[in-house]
Formats: sequence, C-alpha cells, structure tokens
Amino acid sequence: MNNSRPKAKLSRALGIPLTPKCVKYFEKRPFPPGVHGRSRRKASDYQVRLLEKQRLRHQYNISEAQMRRAYDDAHRAEGKTGETMVSLLERRLDAVVTRAGLARTVYQARQLVVHGHFTVDGKKVDRPGYRLKPGQVVEVRESSRQKPPFQIAAAGAHVDGPTPPYLSTVLEDLRTTVISIPQRSEIRVQCDEQLVVEFYAR
Repeated sequence: MNNSRPKAKLSRALGIPLTPKCVKYFEKRPFPPGVHGRSRRKASDYQVRLLEKQRLRHQYNISEAQMRRAYDDAHRAEGKTGETMVSLLERRLDAVVTRAGLARTVYQARQLVVHGHFTVDGKKVDRPGYRLKPGQVVEVRESSRQKPPFQIAAAGAHVDGPTPPYLSTVLEDLRTTVISIPQRSEIRVQCDEQLVVEFYAR
C-alpha cells in the first residue's frame, strides 16, 4: 500500500512536496524525475485527471481502494461530490492527528495510530482510516505520553501554521477535538477535486 518510491522522487512526479523534508528537494528539481522530466509532451485529459487523483491519494497516503470508497461515499451524499470527498478524507484519524500537530507527517501519523498510541473518546483505535465525527476527542494514550515522538509533539515541533478551524487542539495535553465538519476552503491539500470526480465518473 505504501508507495515504495522515495518520497522526494514521488513528490517530483506528482508536482507537490509530500513531506516538509521534500520541500527543499522539490524546490531544487521541480520537474518530474527521469531523462524526459523537463520535456514532457502535453498530457491527455485522462493523464491530467489521473495525476490529480494520484496527488490527492498520496497527500493522504491511502490505497486506491480507500480512495475509491471515499469517492463512492461522497457521490451518495448530498452536496458537491468533490468537496465532500476531500472533507471525508480530512476526517480520517491519521489526517486529524497530522493536522493537529500530534505527528510530523501523515506517514508518521499512520504508523503511530497502527501501533495503538491513540484513543477516540477514551477507547483505543488503531485504524488510520477511522472516520471521525464532530464532537469526538482524539488523545494520546496515557501509557504513550512519555515517548519521544509525543514529547516532541507536545512542545509544538510539528505545528505548521494555524490549527484548522474544525479542530480544537491542546498540544500540551496531546489532545484534539473535532468541532465541525471540515469545509473545503479550510483544508490545506493541493488538489482540483473536480478533476478527481471526473476521473472516477468516466
């Protein structure tokens, strides 16, 4: 499931830095990898939509099946499919842990969740794709709080800009609460979600 390509190479192929560390590599070589990276021919409509879907998928570090499920759920819901799809992905436990500053990247968040370091409303949850609802509280388990990754997080080392308005986070307590459904304008992923909808709707 986790793409085995190095993150810097994958970032260049997708046209977006996937981790903070990738930013400097990406700025140095902002064209796709490979000998023809700088001189690619104009992409077809299908390739443009496929790339946009891959960009969104890799920003959340999810499998194709998980991506498809988010699209299907959004398609059945009311409102704009693309915006709803991104909002559903943003409510994944690993995404919330990342946005709250409790992990450095979505990759680290996934690992920490799988290893059972988090509770939701006081119960241990080890599924990164667990979909949170407004009012639910995510906390680092008592037994995990002294571990280095969480001591670093509690000090604010992973905070990248202001906390999104749909979360209420108390970092020193290693806790965040989902206070509302994330709106597309509040979500910091780089994506033209309408192209992703067109990819799946074809």
